[in-house]
Amino acid sequence: MLWTILGLILVGLIAGFIARAVIPGKQNIGILMTIVLGIVGSFVGGFLGFLIFNHSPEGGFLQPSGIIGSIIGAIIVLGIYVAVTRRGSARKR
Repeated sequence: MLWTILGLILVGLIAGFIARAVIPGKQNIGILMTIVLGIVGSFVGGFLGFLIFNHSPEGGFLQPSGIIGSIIGAIIVLGIYVAVTRRGSARKR
């Protein structure tokens, strides 16, 4: 169980850093939020993989995905985050 959690954190860190490198602009998030971004991206990637490839639902609809799915999911999540926060900061001006 401990190795699963550590693996999820490591994959989240890698996926979060790659997503932050791919999305242009400055994201004001720290290392902990980068890890959370990657972990959430992993579940988003698992869900998209379930929808696209029609994987059996035995593991549930929200499944952790591999590193590629985690990166794709993290890019999607970060893109949504950046769009929402930039739109909110444009209203404050």
